[in-house]
Amino acid sequence: MQKVIGVTELQRRFRAVLDEVAKQGVFYVLTRGSRPEAVLIPYETFLRYQALEEKEVLARLDRLLARLAEQNVARSDEEVAADVEAALAEARR
Repeated sequence: MQKVIGVTELQRRFRAVLDEVAKQGVFYVLTRGSRPEAVLIPYETFLRYQALEEKEVLARLDRLLARLAEQNVARSDEEVAADVEAALAEARR
């Protein structure tokens, strides 16, 4: 279940709202001037979201690494090392 609450009302009812979120799993959309600004969610939901986001980032990194490997399959280790050295020298200037 999801509820909407303004920040002023949240200040007045914070303890009760926190109990609803923590004990009943209610999500609260926090508004300021009728615009949604943030969401108050149970901690376990946050942890699941964080884990999903981390998996997504790692999957994107894996795709990038695979693409780089595919593009550099014809290059020798010596060529790659020379390019790295050249880039480091350029960065130090």
